[in-house]
Amino acid sequence: MWAWQLVLAVGFGIGSAVIPVLNAEVYVVGAGASGALDPVAAAIGVSVGQTIGKLAMFLAVRYRPGYAARKTKALKPANLDTRRGRFIQWNRDVSKRLLDALSDRRWGIPVTLLSSSVGIPPLYGVALIAGASRMGVTTFTLSVLAGRLARFITLALGVSLF
Repeated sequence: MWAWQLVLAVGFGIGSAVIPVLNAEVYVVGAGASGALDPVAAAIGVSVGQTIGKLAMFLAVRYRPGYAARKTKALKPANLDTRRGRFIQWNRDVSKRLLDALSDRRWGIPVTLLSSSVGIPPLYGVALIAGASRMGVTTFTLSVLAGRLARFITLALGVSLF
């Protein structure tokens, strides 16, 4: 009985990892509130599915064609006199800091765990930037899985109390 629930939750988790409009938290809460699905099985399935989806995004950035050639290309300077130029420069600075943090062994795992469990910074962006960093695939996968399990099981257990 729980096997089809797990498969369904994994599928939804993969979809929600790649398509931001699909909300995995609402799925887990809905599964627990409706009583049709076991909320803990839904939480585990969504966690595994989200990890698979984020890993696919990570690998898509890491192994995209022509990445090495574009990596050395110099960026066009932003015009800091305009609002758009200041935003572009701010975005570049934040991305570089996050890329440096994810590449560093001391900060890569905590940033990924924080992102996957709390959502700050957003995991969608962290997965993309981590793919461009020096972070290992296994490290990224286990960090995302641990954070997602903590987030969704806590949510499922909270729903199951009511």
